[in-house]
Amino acid sequence: MNYSLVVAFFISSLFASLASCGENASVSGNPKTSNSTPDLKGSQMRIRVGSSTFTATLYDNATATAFKARLPMTVRMTELNGNEKYVDLSGNLPVNVSNPGTIQNGDLMLYGANTLVLFYKAFSTSYRYTKLGRINDTTGLAATLGSGSVTVTFELER
Repeated sequence: MNYSLVVAFFISSLFASLASCGENASVSGNPKTSNSTPDLKGSQMRIRVGSSTFTATLYDNATATAFKARLPMTVRMTELNGNEKYVDLSGNLPVNVSNPGTIQNGDLMLYGANTLVLFYKAFSTSYRYTKLGRINDTTGLAATLGSGSVTVTFELER
């Protein structure tokens, strides 16, 4: 009899703990995550590198809105992994992190709350980012960014 009671208690505890570990559970203080792609209906932006200019579309989200408020911005971006350039911004932007699964050439994202990343090669990732926008036509992007650090200007189109 005692054995049946212990087994029943164990099984009910197991089901209760599994039910509380659902995909939508959130821990207080952690940013909300989303795997959905934000709307690409936002503002148009120019990204200038040397004499080359690329047009990007910003997503319609709080992070892109806060980023736009800082433009125009000229920064020195550092090379990382042969597929991205990054710069640590002064101050944080709002985040809504997700794992995109695959990074696309031309993606503009935020890592953490203040690291702006411009990707110039596609690859799979397990890292989590907040999506800011993407370059509309990436022709020549990798060659323009080169293999080292580079000065990049971000500005809204007028």
